[in-house]
Amino acid sequence: MENILLGFQQLADPIVLLTLFLGVLLGLTVGALPGLNDSITIAVLIPVTFGMDSRLAFALLVGIYVSSACGGSIPAVLLEIPGTASAMVTAYDGYQLRQKGHGLEALSVCMTSSTFGGISSALVLMFLAPLLASFALKFGPPEYFMLGMLGIATVIGMAGKDCWKHFLSMGFGLWLSCIGISTSTGMTRFTFGSLSLMDGIPLVPRMIGLFGILSVLKIAEKVGQDSGDWNAQMVDEAEHEVNAGTKDKVAFPSRARCKQLLPTWLRASVIGNLLGCMPGAGMTMAIFTAYDVEKRVHPEKKFGTGEWEGIAAPEAANNAVVASSMVPLLSLGIPGNSTAALFIGALTIHGLVAGPTLFSENPEMAYLIIVAFLVGNLMMLPMALLYCKYLAAQILKLNPKVLSAGILALCVTGSFAYKNNPFHIGVAIAFGVIGYIFYKFNVPTAPFILASILGSMMESNFINSLVYTGSATIFLERPISLVLVIISALFIVWPWVGPAIKKVFKKNKTAA
Repeated sequence: MENILLGFQQLADPIVLLTLFLGVLLGLTVGALPGLNDSITIAVLIPVTFGMDSRLAFALLVGIYVSSACGGSIPAVLLEIPGTASAMVTAYDGYQLRQKGHGLEALSVCMTSSTFGGISSALVLMFLAPLLASFALKFGPPEYFMLGMLGIATVIGMAGKDCWKHFLSMGFGLWLSCIGISTSTGMTRFTFGSLSLMDGIPLVPRMIGLFGILSVLKIAEKVGQDSGDWNAQMVDEAEHEVNAGTKDKVAFPSRARCKQLLPTWLRASVIGNLLGCMPGAGMTMAIFTAYDVEKRVHPEKKFGTGEWEGIAAPEAANNAVVASSMVPLLSLGIPGNSTAALFIGALTIHGLVAGPTLFSENPEMAYLIIVAFLVGNLMMLPMALLYCKYLAAQILKLNPKVLSAGILALCVTGSFAYKNNPFHIGVAIAFGVIGYIFYKFNVPTAPFILASILGSMMESNFINSLVYTGSATIFLERPISLVLVIISALFIVWPWVGPAIKKVFKKNKTAA
């Protein structure tokens, strides 16, 4: 409790609170612009925060992360264009509700659902991360290696039908982590004589390319197809709806609506928090899982035609992932998703290390970040409602050509500013092209990002484990490591065993 109060004390500074407020506002704006998202914005802004006070830097980044998924529901409801990938399911029923004349109430439900899920995940982060961190202090090299394996196993276990694409993405990430000087042998690997590659490929320029440069290429592709105005006629209709109408208003949902949706919020929040804490799962899996659960709970309803549960479930689930994805990052040093991985770069820039030592060596920053997620979500609801009322349609009218030019300028300057090295601009551009190739062939980037971060950690801890005992059985002899081995094996085997078990249960039911 003392540490939580320490976090509130750090956040109580008016300038820090104002920065968090501006971060939430920027996140709503970024989410409302199709083509942008939290990952792009955070990747571009991380180098900018280098000269900022650490408290201000993380207040800004947390504010953006908290609200951007919520902002993505605005164009999803008004235009059937998801502002972010996490709002793609919201568009199914949200736009249909708008067609029925309930567009503004649908926005209100989206904002309230996002806030409910966000607060639940902030509480999970507040109470679970410190417990995991204290437990992680008992970890040695074998446990850390198996923890990395667990992160890889979760990606494999959730691969689904496109398993080979996940393996390809993950293999590329593991190879990337080998570039540079080996921490174990001191030998250079895959540097091709380049001095700039001796330290490996830095995370921040890499993420700027994968998110920022990629978004510019996507926008350029849409503009080239004469669809870069985001459908101006629909924007005008959305503007008319926001500025007119008396029965359908942007306001906090009625008591009856809240009572109707409370079970949905609870189910979706649990799903989002569970998947958020699992490395590699992410928002996309959370929103589809929550939506599918509601379809099963309400078989009498026709989802996709304008059901309130159809927007409440994905919105609560996507924001429930936000803070919970920071649980493994802050406590174990393993990011829950690609956006959380960006915080590793931010922590590094400010001389901090993600993991259990963050709580023991820099508790004021660890708990500032945790408390900022809670306060940011509390700020978000009134801000989001006012935002929808006055700015929702106007923000969608920004010219995508001007927008992409601004993003490109920030990407280039941000990559260079990271360590004042022009080589990093080339890294960002190269990974923007790689990200675009992944995008065109539907290859997921999350396994690549996770593997590239975990690779070096796994390698060093594997070698240290073998040096410590001289035998690979060390991973089975230590209790915590053995548990992680079993869980990892279950994740890897389940995609093949799970369907067979389900078939057996179906046969037994039909036979009975």
